[in-house]
Amino acid sequence: MSDQIKFIVDNLNKEPFRKNYNLITFDSLEPMQLLQVLNDVLAEIDPKQVVDIREEMPEQTAKRMLSLLGILKYKPPGNATDMSTFRQGLVTGSKPVIYPVLHWLLQRTNELKKRAYLARFLIKLEVPSEFLQDETVADTNKQYEELMEAFKTLHKECEQLKTSGFSTAEIRRDISAMEEEKDQLIKRVERLKKRVETVQNHQRMLKIARQLRVEKEREEFLAQQKQEQKNQLFHAVQRLQRVQNQLKIMRHAAADAKPESLMKRLEEEIKFNSYMVTEKFPKELENKKKELHFLQKVVSEPAMGHSDLLELQSKINEINTQINQLIEKKMMRNEPIEGKLSLYRQQFKRYVSKLRSKSTVFKKKHQIIAELKAEFGLLQRTEELLKQRHENIQHQLQNTEEKRGISGYSYTQEELERVSALKSEVDEMKGRTLDDMSEMVKKLNSLVSEKKSALAPIIKELRQLRQKCQELTQECDEKKSQYDSCAAGLESNRSKLEQEVRGLREECLQEESRYHYTNCMIKNLEVQLCRATEEMKAYVSSDQQGKRRAIRNFGKNKKLYEKVMVRI
Repeated sequence: MSDQIKFIVDNLNKEPFRKNYNLITFDSLEPMQLLQVLNDVLAEIDPKQVVDIREEMPEQTAKRMLSLLGILKYKPPGNATDMSTFRQGLVTGSKPVIYPVLHWLLQRTNELKKRAYLARFLIKLEVPSEFLQDETVADTNKQYEELMEAFKTLHKECEQLKTSGFSTAEIRRDISAMEEEKDQLIKRVERLKKRVETVQNHQRMLKIARQLRVEKEREEFLAQQKQEQKNQLFHAVQRLQRVQNQLKIMRHAAADAKPESLMKRLEEEIKFNSYMVTEKFPKELENKKKELHFLQKVVSEPAMGHSDLLELQSKINEINTQINQLIEKKMMRNEPIEGKLSLYRQQFKRYVSKLRSKSTVFKKKHQIIAELKAEFGLLQRTEELLKQRHENIQHQLQNTEEKRGISGYSYTQEELERVSALKSEVDEMKGRTLDDMSEMVKKLNSLVSEKKSALAPIIKELRQLRQKCQELTQECDEKKSQYDSCAAGLESNRSKLEQEVRGLREECLQEESRYHYTNCMIKNLEVQLCRATEEMKAYVSSDQQGKRRAIRNFGKNKKLYEKVMVRI
């Protein structure tokens, strides 16, 4: 395990990761940090995996990593064969699960890069067989498979070119050709410089040309920036319109939030849903059933092969030949002209008979119209005579009323009769209107009662749901407050523990430094004690030469000896 961690740390400290880890710092990484390291290694293999796992759900992270590891053909070793355990380890950032994965990835990074690149183009999309019945889908799938095969062949050719020695030679030839072209361009530039030097004010012209090129580049940059700003403005306007529409809809919904509007909306929804259920969906279902029955009949029939097509084509050719033969026989037949005209004569006779019958009908209708016109003239004359007689009688009546002193009586009588007739008609209309209104009120009451009875269970269910929503909201607030308090407590405990760990680490470092200092002092004292024992042995020795070699017998070292003896 230690060799594995050392290999992981060494590779993570190299390019392109440059993590600057050691064994202690790497082993002390938290699960989230360890998962981020694994994700960085996977992102180096497949650039699509560049994700900050703090912004991603743990299940999504595990699913994404498992799919990529499956593509890379990673097999969990040892106790990680159980996929549920392996998945749980990826979710929680378990070291026994992640360390082997990192070790396996870092051992073969270049190979896995190539495999991930090829997997984007060579993993075949499985299309269900029922979708392949459609000609468009089948053609697209066939084209997709052909493109995949073409990609395989092109990739093999590319690999062969990379491994062959011809590519390097071609590159060298290209480099030499480019160098020659570069030399030619340099010579051409020198010739142009010499030619320009003869022109008056060439420095000023070169300066102006340089400024012109700079301004053109600046113009292109400003045009690009202007286009980008136009695009941003267009997107901003669209976003503003969407927000305004949403605001208008929300205001309209808030303005109509009344019981009557809600009832009306519910009635419209009920009508719409009933129409969809009773009329539209059954029709669509029936059409789909017919289409399905037709497709099943088509599928049940045996598929036509090349032989069937040839047989049909032969039948078509035979029928065409028969038609041509009949046309030729008809053209070759020489019938007399009288036989051809007899048909037209019969048709002409039928047309004359129809025309005669229509002319008799026309004469009858014309006679009836003449009689009606004569009767209309008589009636018109009778009407004029009656009008004249009525005027005369009215004139005589007015004279009689003036003589009797009651002028206008007949007119008033007529007006009263007309008014009474109008009143009776109005009363009759009122009666009918009241009956209609009462019937309408009954219908409305029955409709309201039906709607109430229909909405009663929905309203009851809505009340229960509102009560349940309030209870769940209250429970959610309580749980949230508990969570906040628990999180605050855990955070405070964590900060305390971190402070304690920090203090203990500092104390441990101080004790380690004190321990090393004490060991050094002990070693120095042991050396001095050893020297002192040797000096004592030399001084106590009966050998005169040994006594002469004693430190205390030397004048220069006498003081040093006395100091050492004092320390001992």
